[in-house]
Amino acid sequence: MASPETPAMTAEKAAKLETFHRWLYRSCRQTTGTRQFLLRRIRPAGIGLGAVLVISICLGVGHERVAVYQVFSLAFAMGAIGFFSLLLRRAKLEAIRNLPRHATAGEPLCYSVVVRNAGEYSLSRAWLIDSEPDPRPPFEEFHLIREPGEEERNWFDRHFIYFRWQWLTLRRRLFNQKLSTQELRLGPGEQARVSLEIMPLRRGVIRLQDLRVMLPDPFSLMQKCVQVSAPDASLMILPRRYPLPRIELPGGVPYQMSGEATSNSLGNAGEFVGLRDYRPEDPMRHIHWRSWARLGRPIVKELEDTHYPRYGLVLDCLSTDRSDVAFEEAISVAASFACSIDTSESLLDLMFIKNEAHRVTVGRGVQPVDKLLEVLAGVSPQRSGDHKELAHLVLNYKDDMTSCVVVLNGWDDSRAELLEMLDRGGVIAVPIVVGEGKKPPGVPGYWLRSGDVSSDIGKLPTRL
Repeated sequence: MASPETPAMTAEKAAKLETFHRWLYRSCRQTTGTRQFLLRRIRPAGIGLGAVLVISICLGVGHERVAVYQVFSLAFAMGAIGFFSLLLRRAKLEAIRNLPRHATAGEPLCYSVVVRNAGEYSLSRAWLIDSEPDPRPPFEEFHLIREPGEEERNWFDRHFIYFRWQWLTLRRRLFNQKLSTQELRLGPGEQARVSLEIMPLRRGVIRLQDLRVMLPDPFSLMQKCVQVSAPDASLMILPRRYPLPRIELPGGVPYQMSGEATSNSLGNAGEFVGLRDYRPEDPMRHIHWRSWARLGRPIVKELEDTHYPRYGLVLDCLSTDRSDVAFEEAISVAASFACSIDTSESLLDLMFIKNEAHRVTVGRGVQPVDKLLEVLAGVSPQRSGDHKELAHLVLNYKDDMTSCVVVLNGWDDSRAELLEMLDRGGVIAVPIVVGEGKKPPGVPGYWLRSGDVSSDIGKLPTRL
């Protein structure tokens, strides 16, 4: 019978595992860095030429075949000419990026760059590219965070965790870059406007800090990669959104472009009713100047109270899954509802808990919905806690709300208790649950399968 492990033995095993992971981390980091360096400078034709060289060497060993030697000589000469010609290529450029305020994850972004030749020589056959930041993860992530499904891999893959490295690297990539389609041809001191395109992959802030010019050799086998002098730029990437059907939220008349829904008051903004004496809290724009001049005392216009619906968008930020796949989908679902609700005739309150309670209001007479999307772009998951604080936040504003959409990241007893507290408090809530697999029995509201949210969200009924 095996003796139980002591705390000292457990600590020793953990230390050995960390040492082994540090060795794996250095190996993966160096391999990935070398690969990125070579792929940036060797073009596809150069990879093909290298394959021809290797094959011709293998076929020529021990055989006197003139054709093989000729192929090898031609390929070697082309590679040598291309390599030495790169040593003669130079470029000294200055550039300024013209970026929009926002972009959306998963949608291509085109922007322009004004580039000037600050060197002494003319430049031709050159293309610009905005390189992404280094996606290699730090050691702490590599050591602690597990790839989803890692426990199902074979023994070798579980211990050497190369697939974990690949997953973490892909997870940290912010965008895909493309070479500019316009060739640069600039004389000394000349400038031009060039269009670039990137594909944002994740929400959040992208920092563009590595603009480069690619200078290929005459055969387009290899290319020199020269950094361009350009100020760093930042770009806000809004969450991915899914197309939603035209839905009606309970508790009022949403999406009503004319007329007034009897819900929460926005103050005196309706039809003219009459005149009355001025009160200290009356706004100056309501003063009726002609009556004041005639009567000698301040008179104001009295307007009918106008009412519009006010909805809540409650986001569950608690995520114990380090992959955060379902959490990112919940963010996209919340952003989709924010864009689908007609805030020109209503108000919308985004409520969530991240370290503290947050409430952001957009809509008629307040802020555009872009402000809410900017907030969602920067929301990070909460790693511990429960949902009582979120329930208290919603209940504090229940008298202001017509109804609310509650976007839940998974399903458990804590989230069930959240909905029960809202129901007991008299809040009209529509649960939208993002979870794994099929909908479990007894889960209220609407279930969106993680990984198939884009198809499930389009099947929501018109009336929630």
